[in-house]
Amino acid sequence: MKVRADTELFRRFLADEPERLRMFARSAQAAGALHHRFGIGDGYLVVIDEWESVESFENFMSRDEIAGILRDSGVQTVPEIDVTEVIESADQL
Repeated sequence: MKVRADTELFRRFLADEPERLRMFARSAQAAGALHHRFGIGDGYLVVIDEWESVESFENFMSRDEIAGILRDSGVQTVPEIDVTEVIESADQL
């Protein structure tokens, strides 16, 4: 997922809201999330997730709490979401 965002506000959100983020992570895991990471670029964020299924991800993303997290963390646009298949390769780390 990629979104335009105020990255300084996002960094502050991460520092100021650790318990909210931990609770959010627990609910994501219960819904089927396997892995979750952020990347910050010049005015944008990338979220890299692995989920049990596309359906479990879509169900989780439709929750009302998602809009609040996005708003409070500095997200400025509707997320651009790409779903891909994880594949094995010889150079995998």
